[in-house]
Amino acid sequence: MKENKHIDSNEILEKYDRESNYRTKIGKWAWVVTFLGVALTIFHLYTGYYGTLPSQQQGAIHLGTALGIIFLLFPARKGWQKRQKSVPWYDVVLAFTAMYVTYHKIIFFDSILQSRISGYGSIDIVVSILGILLLLEATRRTVGLPIVIVASIAILYTIYGNLIPTRILSHPGFSVDRVATDLWFKESGVFGTPIQISAKFIFLFLFFGVILANTNIGKFFNDLAFALTGRYTGGTAKAAVAASALQGMVSGSSVGNTVASGSFTIPMMKKAGFKPEVAAATEASASTGGQVMPPLMGAAAFIMMEYLGVSYSTIMLAALIPAILYFTGIFIGTHFEAKRLGIFGLPASELPSFPKLMIKNGYMLLPMFIIIGTIMVGYTPQRAALMGIIAAFLVSLIRKDTRMNFKQLIHILEQGARVALPIIAAVGTAGIIAGVISITGLGSKFAAGIMALSSGYLIFALIFTMIACIILGMGLPTTANYVVTATVAAPILINEFGVAPIAAHMFVFYFGIVADITPPVCLAAYAGAGIARANPFKTGVTAVKLAIAAFIIPYIFIYNPILVLVDVTVVNLIISLVTAILGMTAVSSSVMGFFIRNSYIWERMLLFIAGIMLIIPNLITSSAGLLVMAVIWYIQRQRKDDSGELKVEASI
Repeated sequence: MKENKHIDSNEILEKYDRESNYRTKIGKWAWVVTFLGVALTIFHLYTGYYGTLPSQQQGAIHLGTALGIIFLLFPARKGWQKRQKSVPWYDVVLAFTAMYVTYHKIIFFDSILQSRISGYGSIDIVVSILGILLLLEATRRTVGLPIVIVASIAILYTIYGNLIPTRILSHPGFSVDRVATDLWFKESGVFGTPIQISAKFIFLFLFFGVILANTNIGKFFNDLAFALTGRYTGGTAKAAVAASALQGMVSGSSVGNTVASGSFTIPMMKKAGFKPEVAAATEASASTGGQVMPPLMGAAAFIMMEYLGVSYSTIMLAALIPAILYFTGIFIGTHFEAKRLGIFGLPASELPSFPKLMIKNGYMLLPMFIIIGTIMVGYTPQRAALMGIIAAFLVSLIRKDTRMNFKQLIHILEQGARVALPIIAAVGTAGIIAGVISITGLGSKFAAGIMALSSGYLIFALIFTMIACIILGMGLPTTANYVVTATVAAPILINEFGVAPIAAHMFVFYFGIVADITPPVCLAAYAGAGIARANPFKTGVTAVKLAIAAFIIPYIFIYNPILVLVDVTVVNLIISLVTAILGMTAVSSSVMGFFIRNSYIWERMLLFIAGIMLIIPNLITSSAGLLVMAVIWYIQRQRKDDSGELKVEASI
């Protein structure tokens, strides 16, 4: 059967990315959506420059306007967006009700503050209940059902905790009125740290990405990746990894990255000789890594900054080496797979010229340098985002095809709000879960459970935490998953086991991300499989094999926090980095079944053990691991190939 080469990326996004299931035909309500979207973006630009409002008011405008747009854009059921020609009356009612119950915090700001002491009135209670229900429904429409189920169970747990027979988890229980008002009106609930950070920083950085996308930087990143890596063994796969790393600097969506880059790279990988599952898995695993690539890091970095009480530049620097290791691991995996299949690089005639490319389009990198430089010299993330937005806008003016007229400018301002909608809803709902943990003391109960299961051993605590993060990540968006795990799991590692705070937070962050490529629920892998016409489950398994480093790196920086720049010296950092890369090389070759030749089972087992020994931050074990790796290399070098002649493979 002839393969259909015309792949509808929008269909794939709608199938695997809940965020893409919005109405495109809404009639007269398009003007309302445009007005609200443009107004929300201008509001954030204004407060970013002149200073934000009090956190509760800033968060109320941020969330309330977003909820209004969500109910106007997103239908109640997936697929209805193609059947509905306008916005149903009930969604109009929900949109304006959601805006009112959120703006209620602003209209009656002083009296609500006073009510924290004197007690909330009936109207306040009704508003808080409606607000929570509408937030959950908006989150279901934009993000999906799993996070709503988790938040709903958390609320029921808060109310009916006294009915739980297990002593570790039980608590006296709280009234519906108390739960609703605490979650809606106090800082520990919906309008807690996550939504405040979203309103201050995340929105501006997402808008920066929208402006930058208008410069066609995605195509430039693809061309740049092929110019740098396309000529090497398995060049198309390596270019896909490099392109996704670059794309990840300005985008935090694993599924979105997979579809955007994969529509171009996956067919090229298949044409070069990679199996469909491998092509899809390469793109999915690399695109998922975009969420650990500074400066954006899937928006969770801004919340991490607040939780840890450190500067954003500290987070970026700490994330840089793990991100490099992540992409290096996938790069190594694709190299071994290409060597195993005998897939070589592309001829120079089919590749862009690096010097010409940089001369023609190198200016597109200027906004990235400005935003990173502004952060590094000590300015706030808000100011850095504004500087980046201005630079990206100026860059868009250089070429005629990216220069914006007034109509396009309005569209860009509206898109700035649209791309933020799922994250706003997700962090608001994550705030509910965090609020429940605060109200019930679930964090300490969870800590007691982990300590009991792990018997006080760090490695077991890490394994249990990893499993929890991956399971949560299968249903929660990255940012929401990080909020929950950073609230519950990270404090256990820090307080009970003395793990460096930034290493603990990076640990839970990483394992929340790799859920996107971990079967059975691996949406990025499924999206890649849709483009490649591959088996989805096999694609997920292959993605795990390629990204095996992602499952090892967090353990590396827990036991060796030098890699997240804790107590770092230049010499120790270089040694740790080299041994980590060598260890990942051995592990990856073991998983892929190829080193310099196809490996026997016993060679794969020894290579895996050698890799783990190299990763362990100990001179004796690392030296032993290196020795084992060298012995396997020598044995395979001396082995005869099928033709009976000695052959040494190139390793580039």
